[in-house]
Amino acid sequence: MSAEEIKKFYEKFNNDTAKMKKQTPQVASGFMNLFGKVMKDGTISLKQKELIAISIAVSCYCGPCIKLHVKKCLNAGATREEILDAASVAVMMSGGPAFTHLPEVIDALDANEA
Repeated sequence: MSAEEIKKFYEKFNNDTAKMKKQTPQVASGFMNLFGKVMKDGTISLKQKELIAISIAVSCYCGPCIKLHVKKCLNAGATREEILDAASVAVMMSGGPAFTHLPEVIDALDANEA
């Protein structure tokens, strides 16, 4: 996926989130409330939590999650190398299907670093 396509994904996701907030306010606010309470510094740092999230995204084969959490990892201060290392743990745990999603991680990194 090109950097431009990934940037369009982020824009569409933001628009879709606004629609969800309007059309399914209880679901959207419930999830965002949980997300806000969990995804912040706590016993472990936000950066560590985002690295865990990217690993789970790869192991669950969730393309949108990969794109979103690569960006969140970078915003939390993770390096490209740390993100790829976390994604590699997912490959070790989940095998070939997760391996096929590593290019999505690399594409999202490239798009966010452009």
